[in-house]
Amino acid sequence: MAEDSDLEKTEQASPKRLEKAREEGDVPRSRELATVTVLFAAGLSFLMMGNHLHQALKAAMSSGLHFDRTMAFDASVLLMRMSDNVYTLLLAFAPLALILLVVAIASPALIGGWIFSGKALAPQFGRLNPMKGLGNMFSKNSAVELIKSIAKTILVATVAYVVVSHDMEPILSLSLLPLKTSIAQVNDLMLTGFLSIVSALVFIAAIDVPYQLYHYANKLKMTKEEVRQESKESEGNPEIKARIRQQQREMAKRRMMSEIPTADVVITNPTHYAVAIKYQDAGMRAPVVVAKGADAIALKIREIAAEHNVLTMEAPKLARALYAHTELGSEIPEALYSAVAEVLAYVFQMRIFNKEGGFHPEVPKALPVPEALDPHSLIPAASAHDVEAIIS
Repeated sequence: MAEDSDLEKTEQASPKRLEKAREEGDVPRSRELATVTVLFAAGLSFLMMGNHLHQALKAAMSSGLHFDRTMAFDASVLLMRMSDNVYTLLLAFAPLALILLVVAIASPALIGGWIFSGKALAPQFGRLNPMKGLGNMFSKNSAVELIKSIAKTILVATVAYVVVSHDMEPILSLSLLPLKTSIAQVNDLMLTGFLSIVSALVFIAAIDVPYQLYHYANKLKMTKEEVRQESKESEGNPEIKARIRQQQREMAKRRMMSEIPTADVVITNPTHYAVAIKYQDAGMRAPVVVAKGADAIALKIREIAAEHNVLTMEAPKLARALYAHTELGSEIPEALYSAVAEVLAYVFQMRIFNKEGGFHPEVPKALPVPEALDPHSLIPAASAHDVEAIIS
C-alpha cells in the first residue's frame, strides 16, 4: 500500500518541474479566452472604425465600377486604377489588421504568459502513433472539449435566436426603407448580434480558464518518489549530506581538542560543562573561547587539560553562562568580562606560585555573573538534564 501511494500523483508540481515544463513550451492555455478576446477586439474595432471602413469600401467600389474611354484603350490606366483602389483599401484596413494582430499575439499570454521555446517546434514522432491518437480521442480532455463545443453551439444558437426574435420587426421592415437607411440598419443589426453572441461566449471562457489551470496543475502533479528523487538531484542525497555533516562535526571537534593545550584555563560545572578560555595581551581585545562541551565532551576537555597541565577551575555559574552565550573562536560577552578577569587573575597568580612559591592564591568564589546569563536562573525548577537540553 505504501508503494502504491508513492506512485500516485498526489504532490503539487515543484518550481523545478514547472520551469522544465515551461522550457519545453508546456504552459496553460485557453483557446476560448483567446478566441473571445480576438472577436471582442474585432467587434469593437468595427464599432469605432465602421464608418471609415464603409466610406473606403464605397469609394473603392465606386472607382472600380467607373470606366472611361482612356481605360478602354489603355490597359495601364486600368491597372493603375486597380492598384490605387487596392492601396486605398489596404491603408483603410491597416489599423484594424494591426489591432487584431496585436490582440491575437497578446491574448494567449493572458494565462501562462509569453514563452519562446525551440523544443516545442522540434518534431515529436510519438504523435504519429495511431494507438496514442485513438487513446487521445477517448480521453477525458477530449470529452471536455466535446462538451465545450456542444455548449458553444447551443449557446450561440440560443443567443442568435433571441437576438433575431427581438429584432424581427426591424428586419422585416428593411425592404420598405430607403437604400442608405436600410444598409445602415443592417450594419447596426449585424454588429449588435455579433457583440451579443461574443458576449455569450465570455461565459464559456470564464469556465474554460479555471479548468485549464486546474488541468495543467493536475497534469504536472508528481508522485512522492519523484519529489524525493528531485530533492536528491537538486540538494544532494540526504544520507551523503548527513555523512558530510558528521565528518564536518568530527573535524571541528578535533580542531577544538587541539586548541585546548593552548588555553589558559578550563572553567567547569564541574561535571556537566567545560569551557576553555585563552587570553593574550598582544592581539586579543578580550578572552576567547577555544573549546567548550557538555557531558562526554566536557569530560574529554578536562582530560586533555590535565594531560597538558592546563589549570581547571570549578565555577558552575560562569561555566553555564559561557557555554550558553559563546561560540567557538569568539570573544566572551562583555557582561562576563569582570568574572573572567578574576579567573584569569587567579590563573596568573597560580603560575607565579608554582614557579616562585609563597602564599597560595585564594580561589575566587562569588564571581560577578549576571543572573540573566545563567540558564539555571531562567528555569529554577528545571532539572540539570532539562537545562542542558535547552542550552544545546
